[in-house]
Formats: sequence, C-alpha cells, structure tokens
Amino acid sequence: MPVLKGSTIDPARTRAAILEAATPLLYERGLDGIGVAELCARLGVSKETLYRHFGTKDGLVQAMLEARSERVTRWMAEAVAAAGQDPAGQLAAVFDALQAWYDDPAFRGCAMLNAAAQHHVEPVRAITARHLDRYLDLLTGIAERAGAADPPVLGRQWLMLVEGATVVAAHHDAAGAGEHARRAALALLPAARTGPQG
Repeated sequence: MPVLKGSTIDPARTRAAILEAATPLLYERGLDGIGVAELCARLGVSKETLYRHFGTKDGLVQAMLEARSERVTRWMAEAVAAAGQDPAGQLAAVFDALQAWYDDPAFRGCAMLNAAAQHHVEPVRAITARHLDRYLDLLTGIAERAGAADPPVLGRQWLMLVEGATVVAAHHDAAGAGEHARRAALALLPAARTGPQG
C-alpha cells in the first residue's frame, strides 16, 4: 500500500488494508496455495511491511481467520434478528443465509474449517473452536427461545447440520444443501420442545 507523498503512515489503517486485501485471496487459493512473495506482490506491499504488521504469514492467516469469524458471526446474528421473534423463523433464516452463501460463485467452504484441515496447529484449531462456539451460542439461543427441553443439545445438533451442509456444499453439491439442512433442523424442533407442540 504505497503512501502518498505528504501523507502520514497510519499503522492501523495499513494493517486493516492488508487484511482486507489478503482475505479473499487466502480464501480462494487456500493457505498454502500462495507463497509470501506472491502474496506480497498481489497485495502491493513489501515482505518487511507484511512482517511488521503480522510477524509472519501465519500471523496474517490467524488475523484473517479471526476477522472472518467475527464478520460471519455478525452476519448470521443479523439474519436471525431480521427474521423476527419466531424461533422457527430465526432457525430457517440461518439456513437461508447459508444457502445464499453456498450459491455465491466465490464460495469455497468454511474458512476456519479449511484452515484447521490444512494446518493442524493449536492457534488455528483454537480460532476454529471459538468460531464453532459462536455458532453454537447463536443456535442454542434459538433453541432456548423455542422452548427446547435441552437447548445445548439441540443447538449442537443444529450446529452439526450447519457444518455438514457447508461441507457438502463445498465438496459435493451446493444446490439445495442449505434447504435440505433447514428442513432437517426444523424437523428436530417439535420433538425437542418441552411444552405443547405448536
């Protein structure tokens, strides 16, 4: 990111710009699909600049995964909130949002799970676990609002459907993966409720 003559260097802005530019590239090519030299050339920064802001390529990868997890979690929470107060509608919104993502030509699966599969290192595994915990919290909240007898168990079952649909969409066939998972998730709801089925 060249600095225009007369302007001051803003480290936070430079770091954010590198992260924003690197994210789609690392997602599309995979963590090992691009070396540091090519990555820096594509980003328009020197290796020194990259290392100054992230320490290593792994540091950049970890920052990218954290930022992506926060963005995905926020996007999903917004989809749930926009669905209104009905828990079944909120649950359906999760899978509808996922299907829209699966239908995007840039879709390459879950960046966190992809990273964990490529790099069996503790920092990446920890980021992936936190990402899944965020999903689980969101889904467990829906289960609680739905009156499930055991919201953590139902939330975990729904998480398995979310991640299973994402893997199928990425590696087998994206067509209808979110819709099929949505139907399965909604089918679990009546049996999980404590009160009369509605």
